Formats: sequence, structure tokens, C-alpha cells
Amino acid sequence: MKVLIVDDEEMIRGVLREYVEFEGGEAFEAADGMQAVKMCRESDFDIIIMDIMMPKLDGFSAVKEIKKIKNIPVIMLSARGEEYDKLFGFEMGVDDYVTKPFSPKEVMARIRAVLKRVSQTEGDKDIITFEGLTIDMAGRNVYVDGEKADLTPKEYEILFYFVKNRGIALTREKLLTDVWGFDFYGDDRTVDTHIKMLRANLKQYRKFIITLRGLGYKFEV
Repeated sequence: MKVLIVDDEEMIRGVLREYVEFEGGEAFEAADGMQAVKMCRESDFDIIIMDIMMPKLDGFSAVKEIKKIKNIPVIMLSARGEEYDKLFGFEMGVDDYVTKPFSPKEVMARIRAVLKRVSQTEGDKDIITFEGLTIDMAGRNVYVDGEKADLTPKEYEILFYFVKNRGIALTREKLLTDVWGFDFYGDDRTVDTHIKMLRANLKQYRKFIITLRGLGYKFEV
């Protein structure tokens, strides 16, 4: 369990870190919303504990930015308990809401509950949609604006791998290893050629596959 704790109060971060680590999890800290967004761009987390009132970038704004790049469960912390704040947070996709002062044990119980709920629904997400691009993971079908795309088996594998690792920078070597396998003796051109064909089949949604010059690729929505 990797938990990102975002709060401008060092004491609160420290207390929550102790409880997360006591239960065998990994805790990471951010002192403001801008730092949290940066960390989410660079790493993956299982859940985020996010304060609302922070300098530089408030919690709501940070969640909005993070949701653009990754779908990570979020529990909001706030000294304010107004119903409007809670409703606003839930509309943004926040999973739970804890009002300060709080019990660390309660926060941990809520973390466990959210992660359990997420894990139970993950298996239901066989069909994923990004704008007009629909990917049927179980059926191995891809639709562009409602029309089935004619992808080769290898193009399916590359796209599904991108989707499962969206927001993560992937080197050509990693793609060769994970998609083609350790026993494949191809080179970087093999990856580039297949991705060129995949992009052509995705039409305008080729924009989701970002080229990282000198490194590889990233699937970003």
C-alpha cells in the first residue's frame, strides 16, 4: 500500500506516516498541492490523503489536476465541515472526507475501506473510454468514435499495455521486454514501427500516445 499524505502541517503528516508504516504500508509526503501533483506525475500511489487548505495550490485544485493524469482514490482532510465542501469534493471524484480534528485510527479505517471498494470494482472496468476512444479489455476490441478499429494482435497488446501504465514514461527497452518478451531480439525500430501503425488506426486519438524524445513513449489523457 503506497499512500501519499498531502498536508502543510508537518505534525499531521508525521502522525499519519507512523500509522501507515505501522500497518505495513509505504508513506510519502507532500507539503502542498503543487508538490503533490508533481509527485503523482512521477510516481504511482494506491491512495492519497489530501488536505484542502494549503499554500501554493489548495487540495481541491490539486485533486482536479491529478485526476487529469491518473485515477487515484482520494480522501480529503479539512478543518471545515460544511456540507458544500463535502458535496463539491464528491462531485470531483473524491472517495471520502474526514474533518479535522480526526483520529488517525479512523483515517486508517477509511483508507482500508476505500481500497477494498476500489479493488472490488476494478474487475468490472473491462471497458474503458477516453473521449471517443473505447477499449474493451476483455473482448480485445477497440472502437474509434463507435467504429471498430482493425488492430493487429500486437497493436492490441501495445495499446492495452499503454492503458494499464497510463501516465508512466515507458522506454523502448521496457516495451520490448514486457510486450514482446525477454526472448525477442528486435530493436527500437520494431517498437517505433508498431506504434506508428497503432497511431494510424487510432486516428485523432493518436494524441494520447506521447513521444518522449530520446526515451520512449507515454499514454496520457
